[in-house]
Formats: sequence, structure tokens, C-alpha cells
Amino acid sequence: MRCVIARFPFDLVKSDVQASMTGIKPEPVTGESVTIGRRTFPVKQVGEVITRQDRRDFTTGEMTRALTRLGFTCHTAPAVVPAPVLSPLETASAQLGTTAHM
Repeated sequence: MRCVIARFPFDLVKSDVQASMTGIKPEPVTGESVTIGRRTFPVKQVGEVITRQDRRDFTTGEMTRALTRLGFTCHTAPAVVPAPVLSPLETASAQLGTTAHM
């Protein structure tokens, strides 16, 4: 499949991408990710390996579109759940290991 990533044309084939990622240790996933085989990789890591470009040269959107068109399953970034806001009394009680009684 022909695609343009960071203004450079690439002819990508699913089996070639899979072969390129064989033996590569997945980095911790903190944002967009893609499943290749039984492993999940950050999209930027896969893009860097298959294009041999610096990660700053392309966007996650470019790589996600290309990998999706090749038939890979891409995942969005996990939602960030805000930490509960505690009152000063609740914070002090939690630090002491007791419950706050009012």
C-alpha cells in the first residue's frame, strides 16, 4: 500500500511491517498503540522502525491511518481519570491511616 508519512512516500506491506517488528521489545504504551501479532506497541515506535525516521518527523495520526489501512488494530490513548480531591482533614486522616469522623 502506498502512503505518505512525513512528506515521504512509502510502499508498506503488512507482512513486511510484522517482520520489521519481530525481535523488537515493545516500549511502555502511554498514548496511541497498535497490536502487531500478540504484542502492543506505541504507534510512534512502529513508525520509527518501519520508516527509519525520527519520531518527531511524523504524527501519530499519520501512522495510525497507515497501520489501520494495512489491517492492524490501533487503540486510542487510555482515558485519564482525575484523582479524587480530598479535603485537608481527609488528607491528614489518610496519611495517619485513620478515617475522618465529623
